[in-house]
Amino acid sequence: MTTAQAQAGKAAKSLLTPTNHTLILIDHQPQMAFAVRSMDVQELRNNVTALAKSAKVFKVPTVLTTVAEKSFAGPLFPELQAVFPELKPIDRTTMNTWEDERVTDVIKKHGKKKLVFAALWTEVCGVGPVLSAIEEGYEVYFVADASGGVSTIAHDVAMDRMVQAGAKPITWMQYLLELQRDWARGATYDAVTGIAKQHGGGYGLGIIYAKEMFGAKEGTQEKSK
Repeated sequence: MTTAQAQAGKAAKSLLTPTNHTLILIDHQPQMAFAVRSMDVQELRNNVTALAKSAKVFKVPTVLTTVAEKSFAGPLFPELQAVFPELKPIDRTTMNTWEDERVTDVIKKHGKKKLVFAALWTEVCGVGPVLSAIEEGYEVYFVADASGGVSTIAHDVAMDRMVQAGAKPITWMQYLLELQRDWARGATYDAVTGIAKQHGGGYGLGIIYAKEMFGAKEGTQEKSK
């Protein structure tokens, strides 16, 4: 008589991993942020910075873009540029990033079939490349809380349109934890919890509290009796 061994289930192929996608951050610039009304601008800045730090920790290929930087919209958020000091944003004139050959050349060079986008504004610079990438056969994810529109309805309708076309909506915290996936992955544990503590609101505060009060740490298990 044989005893069947317990086996772990397989992770869904639709889940993001550090090696299966490229992150594209579009037009996180002052002039674009001034008109955002779908969320608080300070929260937007916090979220997109956390998103960028998440990608940096897991060495995800990242593309930064701006629109009319010198003549209209201004430089990339300084805290975002600070995460990737080595990356020069690709400055465009076209509202649809996908119509700039320099951008698509870089994306194709990275060779990933999954793309993760965040953009200002959702309804213009988000919708354009998302729909274009989907039509070219990419699997697309859109980070809703690292993007913003000129009104709540503008953002929401744009999200609906992208989802109807096949895009997958996510949040920056979901992105971070999806890449970590297992708290036993010690190489990135401190960096991931560090991002959560700095940018994750109540969740981050909970990590600080548990560590200071009980020496608690995710990824540890009690031994079976």
